[in-house]
This record gives sequence, C-alpha cells and structure tokens, in this order.
Amino acid sequence: MKRIIALILACMLVMSLALTGCGKKDDNKEDDKKPAGETTQEEDNSEPATDVTDDPNVKTINVWAFTDEVPNMLERYKELNPDFPYDFNTTIIATTDGAYQPALDQALAGGGSDAPDLYCAEAAFVLKYTQGDASQYAAAYKDLGIDVDTLLDEAQIAQYTVDIGTNPDGKLVGLGYQATGGAFIYRRSIAKDVWGTDDPATIKDKVGPGWDKFFAAAEELKAKGYGIVSGDGDIWHAIENAAEQGWIDADGKLYIDPAREEFLDLSMKLKENNYHNDTQDWNDAWFADMQGTGEKEVLGFFGPAWLINYVMAGNSGGEKPGEGTYGDWAVCESPVGFFWGGTWVLANKDTKVPAAVGELIQWITLDSSDTGLQYYWANGTLYGEGGTKDTVASGTVMKKSNGELDFLGGQNMFDVFVPAGEMATGKNKTQYDETINSYWRGQVREYTAGNKSREQAIADFKQQVADNLDVIVE
Repeated sequence: MKRIIALILACMLVMSLALTGCGKKDDNKEDDKKPAGETTQEEDNSEPATDVTDDPNVKTINVWAFTDEVPNMLERYKELNPDFPYDFNTTIIATTDGAYQPALDQALAGGGSDAPDLYCAEAAFVLKYTQGDASQYAAAYKDLGIDVDTLLDEAQIAQYTVDIGTNPDGKLVGLGYQATGGAFIYRRSIAKDVWGTDDPATIKDKVGPGWDKFFAAAEELKAKGYGIVSGDGDIWHAIENAAEQGWIDADGKLYIDPAREEFLDLSMKLKENNYHNDTQDWNDAWFADMQGTGEKEVLGFFGPAWLINYVMAGNSGGEKPGEGTYGDWAVCESPVGFFWGGTWVLANKDTKVPAAVGELIQWITLDSSDTGLQYYWANGTLYGEGGTKDTVASGTVMKKSNGELDFLGGQNMFDVFVPAGEMATGKNKTQYDETINSYWRGQVREYTAGNKSREQAIADFKQQVADNLDVIVE
C-alpha cells in the first residue's frame, strides 16, 4: 500500500506535474505591516511596483490547481495570518486524464466572478500559460504590487524558474516555490564496493561531468556486477532538460536538439552493454531497483529532491536507516545540469483583488524570510515539526536551512541542490513538451528494442508530431 501511495503522489507531481520567493513581510515587525505591494523608491531603485487596489465587495479568492498542495498552503497562510480577510473557493482537477488544462482554459476565457484569481501550472505545460497560447490571461507580478526586482535579488531565485515564468514582453508572470534542479542520487554501499568511497565530491568526478565519464563509470560498475541506472528513462530527464534549444524553433518548426537526438545512441549503449535493467520508469521493476531487489543492483537515479521524498523513500523497503536501502543513499552533482518538474503560480490579470492575490503569491514564491512559505517548506515545518524537507526556489532560504536527511545518511542535500538549480536552464521548454516527449521516448524504445532503424524511428517521430500538433515538420 505504501508503494501505491508513493506512486500516486509521484504521478501527480510528475505526470500532472510534481513535485519546484518574495514573501509576506514578517508580521511581528510593526513597521512591516503595510498593504501588499506598497513600496518606496528607496526600496526598489529600478521600477516601483504598481499601486493596486482591491474591490471591497469581493471576499472570496478563486483558486485552481491540479493537486491540493498549493490550496493547502493558502489555507495554512490564513491560519498563520488570521487577519487575512478572504476565503478560498478551490477547484482541483488532476492532470492525469488531461482534464485540467481544458477546464482551466475555459474558466479563464469565460471570465466573470467564477474565473480563477490564482492558478497553477506544471512544468510539462507551464509555457502555455506564461509564454504561449494562454499567456494573455496572466498578470505581471509587478501589477499585483510585488516588488519583483528587489525580492528576486534577495531570494536568489533559481534563474531557470524565472526564465520559464517570464512572458514574451519580458514581464514576470509566474514563479514556483519548489526547486527541481536535478542531481545524481546513488547507493553509498555500491560506490564503496566499486571505488572504495561514498564521498559525493569523489563520486561526482566518477560519473561526470559529461556522458563519456558516466559510461566509463558504467563499465567499472558492470565489472562488479552492478548497473549504473535502472532504465533509459533515468537519463532522459537529464538529457531533455540539458538541451540548448526546445522542440520548437522561433519559426514554429520542429527542432531536434543534438543532445536529445543523442538519446537514441546513449539509450542503445545502455542496453547493448547491459549497463541497466532496461526498466521503464513508474513501473514495478523501476521501484524494485530503488529497493535493491531488481535483476541486478543499480548505482543510482537522476532527479530532484521530490524524487527522493515522494518516490524513492517510499519504495526503499524501509522507514529508517538499516531497513531496505533507506539511509544507503547520497546525492552528488549530475554529469549535466537539468531540472525535472515543478509548479508555477500565476494570477489572472482580471482579478478584482490583485493586492490580496499578490500578497499570497509573494509569500509562496518570493519571501525568503523565516516566516515565508519556502523557509517552512525547506525545513519541513509548514504544518509543525517533523515534516518533509524539500528543496525550494530560493537559494537564500536553502543556504540558511537544514537539509540533512536520514534517507541520505545524514547528508545535507542543499549543498548539492543549490548549485543544481543554478546549473539548470529554462530556455529549452515549449508548450508541447508533454506530448512531444512521449512521442520521442516511444520511438527511442522501438529503436533500442530492435523494431526500427535509427532513421525510421526519427521519421516516425516526425510524422507523429506532424499528424497531431500544430507544428511545422520538415
């Protein structure tokens, strides 16, 4: 049952997704109590935040999301700030059946009192709402009264999240609270057996930088009877999100970045050399490798902190060090910089309560104080002590937080995930990523299974895109 629950959580974070600053001022300081967005020229030397006014007749904020994560945060904000004078009308529609986006699109287009005031978008489709077909509905954060420039600098927000949340006019319209920069998550016992050490500083130089060193490590592991990863999906997210360009170029044409095309060759290399167990992510065999009970034991997985917290921990075969593989893990720098997943928070430009919505968004996405959402989130204290520690968008917050996890043998994961967020790029995303990725990965598996030639797999991929998407294919 534990593994089923973990799978459901993971799928909601990733497939619906998954799991990645400026906050409300410290309410204990009397001189900080001012309306959301009210700034002075001394506070922001670049451009003052917009002066906004809320409709006094509106007492309810409409919230749309695909999990209960953000709605629960908002309810917690009300508990922490009992003077906040609004209730929430929440609509949650899971993305697993594709229902969320059409319903959200209809609600945004319909407008009126039932339209979303605040809504969420996941990494797989966020560009549609920040830069693509539905970007016209998103309010600029500055128009909500948020002192964007100052708070971005104070919070040290990972740049990839800013790039993704910036609209074509250069205005910030969305940010996340969770950092999803990726690392390599590896078994300490296997590293010791093969290389005589489990030190992250050493292991990162064994598996990278670059794929040549990664495959040299795979050969050393093979000689000792181990795989380096569970399946080719474990390297895909690192490859996909390390690409320099996205699937669609500036002219609206399909573009296969060389890094993504190389996935054909790297996937085949993994299979032909028996460097993995040839599993598919999110299947039972993949989970078995987290517990160390697969065909052969594997060194590691690529992923952000949410993969550790919501997938690997629940599938490790234990709940404390010494049980299953729990406690036998560590994280080190990935061979390439990447991110995987995340949730961006946006506001409707037509909301009648922009200051109130801005106050909430600021607390969730940009507040780097000890009373901001991200500090609670990083330290696992949002709902009291003992909660799940997670990486957050603010580097400032992580640098002053305790990221030690028993699952990682007591390692402070923030030491690795802060630079991981800095290595990631947000300039290779398109609004069609979710669909195109599924086409590409399907064709790669056909190729590695021997069912198609490399050329045929690419040709069939292009045909799928041409037949199903409004994309120019040459």
